[in-house]
Amino acid sequence: MTLVSPVKAGTETATTPPGRRTARRAAGLVASVAVLLVVVAASIAIGAKPIPLDEVWHGLFHYSGENSDVVIRDLRVPRTILGLLVGIGLGLSGAVIQALTRNPLADPGLLGLSTGAAAAVVSAISFLGVTSLTGYVWFAFLGTAAASVLVYALGGSRGATPVRLALAGTAVYAALYGYVNAVQLLDGVALDKMRFWMVGSLASANMTIVQQVSPFLLVGSVLALALARPLNAMALGDDTARALGTHLGRTRALSMLAVTLLCGAATAACGPIAFVGLMVPHLVRALTGPDLRWILPYAAVLSPVLVLGADVIGRIAARPAELQVGVVTTFIGGPVFIYLVRRRRMAQL
Repeated sequence: MTLVSPVKAGTETATTPPGRRTARRAAGLVASVAVLLVVVAASIAIGAKPIPLDEVWHGLFHYSGENSDVVIRDLRVPRTILGLLVGIGLGLSGAVIQALTRNPLADPGLLGLSTGAAAAVVSAISFLGVTSLTGYVWFAFLGTAAASVLVYALGGSRGATPVRLALAGTAVYAALYGYVNAVQLLDGVALDKMRFWMVGSLASANMTIVQQVSPFLLVGSVLALALARPLNAMALGDDTARALGTHLGRTRALSMLAVTLLCGAATAACGPIAFVGLMVPHLVRALTGPDLRWILPYAAVLSPVLVLGADVIGRIAARPAELQVGVVTTFIGGPVFIYLVRRRRMAQL
């Protein structure tokens, strides 16, 4: 499978002056940021417990320790910040993986990274007695890193190709998935604790977790954005990329590092959340064309919109209970993604 520019986007590229095309993309990005700000505000103001807007404002700027202040400042604000960071990590990692494997239907699960995190978490619960979410974070991150190294090693290291990486990731995913299921079946405690983490949730967010994962997400985001040009060159084929001066081995290694940092930190913080890293970059590609210099910023803005929007829907759809964000993204992502794939303007396979 290879990345091919969308039909209509490609037509616009051929007929629209570059300056106007750039202006449209920039205007779209500004509009996306505006939508993100609205969703961030909704994430803070709307929850399973209705709170009047004046109390929301009081909790944000005039904290006095009242119940509503505690809900806003200590629960919803960290949850919103974490959702924002996780969305950025999943969106950027999905876009980089799709470019690296030249597969517009790829996501972090394709390379077994999310399953590596799950394997590390279930091992920590079952064999080391780890019970807190702050403890899961580090094991999940290490599991993602280990899976990334294994996939890259099996994929051929310096001789890695998109097909080899995809096949290695599939093999690692299958092996780790079997291991996770085996441990859960043999250990009821691990099964009970993993069920909440595996569904993907922001409900247990706090500033400690935000502080733990934000450095990794920051470094991974900067690295992913810096790789836009060499990944653009690699999309033209290895020979063309070499002729343009791109170091293929270094670019693939740095791309895997960026994906590990982004996907590892995001998955560690709240568990695997489906469809974000798959659907958003795919949708963005239909809006911007195949240029990663635009795909990556758009994905970094619109992925948090999906994560936070799904979290808000989950809070109000089953009041006074909540649907976890991973459940909502699956309900939304499945039908929407099928619709997008069937549209002619989406990337062809």
